[in-house]
Amino acid sequence: MITIGQRIEELRTQRGMSRPALSGALGLPKTAVEKFETGRQTPTQEQQEKLAAYFGVSLLYLRGETSDGTRMEDWMAGAFLDQPEPAAAPEAPKRKQKPAAALEQGGTMFEAFLGSKKFQESMAAAVLEVLRSPEGQEILAKAIRKELGGKK
Repeated sequence: MITIGQRIEELRTQRGMSRPALSGALGLPKTAVEKFETGRQTPTQEQQEKLAAYFGVSLLYLRGETSDGTRMEDWMAGAFLDQPEPAAAPEAPKRKQKPAAALEQGGTMFEAFLGSKKFQESMAAAVLEVLRSPEGQEILAKAIRKELGGKK
């Protein structure tokens, strides 16, 4: 299994950057990347997010937990969200942006996903399909009997 330090070194060398240059690009102390790569220090969650955003990879990939570098927002873009974010990898470190719907509601990206019209339409279609099945009809019948006080 690859360590976070090994992954950072791999991504950094692919970009042809020195350790101090990467530290500077991320706004970290000059020796921070060296400490991460040598295992003397583990990056904080915020630092991990900066690194992942800078290299355009997922946190799971950065941590060595997967060999798939695809970011969730890349493969989820357009799946159900009404206004998907562009899938371009950032050139410089930025804070992750929430979709417009999440910002308007003051909620999370997950709340924006749940609140999107396409997702709600998909869920409604799935629920109707289940309720039309024999099992769904049985569930409806039980719920109606219970509501009517056990009458059949």
